Amino acid sequence: MQPFRISDIDDTQAPLLDHLIELRGRLLRAFMAFALAFAVCFYFAGDIFAFLVRPLTEAFPPGQGKLIYTKLYEAFFVEVKIAMFAAFFVSFPVIANQIWQFVAPGLYAKEKKAFLPFLIATPVLFTMGAALAYYVVMPTAFHFFLTFEGQKGGLKLEALPGTGDYLALVMQFILAFGISFLLPVLLMLLNRAGMVTRAQCVGARRYAIVGIFIVAAVATPPDVVSQLLLAVPLLLLWEGTLILMWFTERRDAKDRAREEKAVEEAAKAAGHAAAE
Repeated sequence: MQPFRISDIDDTQAPLLDHLIELRGRLLRAFMAFALAFAVCFYFAGDIFAFLVRPLTEAFPPGQGKLIYTKLYEAFFVEVKIAMFAAFFVSFPVIANQIWQFVAPGLYAKEKKAFLPFLIATPVLFTMGAALAYYVVMPTAFHFFLTFEGQKGGLKLEALPGTGDYLALVMQFILAFGISFLLPVLLMLLNRAGMVTRAQCVGARRYAIVGIFIVAAVATPPDVVSQLLLAVPLLLLWEGTLILMWFTERRDAKDRAREEKAVEEAAKAAGHAAAE
């Protein structure tokens, strides 16, 4: 059996192998960035959890709130989940940069210029959604949930949230609002790709409103307050994206008219030169 040699790879296979090697390197760098961020975040997991707990602490009367865990290993795995959750956000710039470095060489200069704003807008919009969830929605929802404490039928009804349940609720809030705030990025990408026009979005507005309220109902806890606090910003983002589409489509129409005019002038000039 003959040993395998690199020279045995033909010209059509060599570029594919180069891309696979580069992809492996990019994935390895992204994983190393995530692993390093996880180690650092795990060391500070207690401080990060204290930050995440603050909305609940402020919702309770001073000195009365508490978190419990009913399994001996629950608190440890909560800190692991916190470290993984935080590590993804910390390492996201590196991960996004590795994705961009792998994809960018295959794009034209015009495509790079068009795609780069979306790459920048994604973390900005996600952070805006997460901040809204943390600073506005979570305190409002927690105050609402704690209003059910008191005497019920002669018994004391007291909220004793578990650490794992609370972390799951916080992650649900942050991810739901962060991902939902990427709606403008999705719509603008579809618009730039020619798959969706502003006129189509305007015509589908009533369906979009229904869809937004359905997403808000599914993505948030089953209370009306959280659903409205997600649905209203999404409706504003939808309308804002339509305005942005109007500007971009108008600009694209002017660019096409300018290019067509330049082509016509070039054709006329070529016709005059041929006639002479």
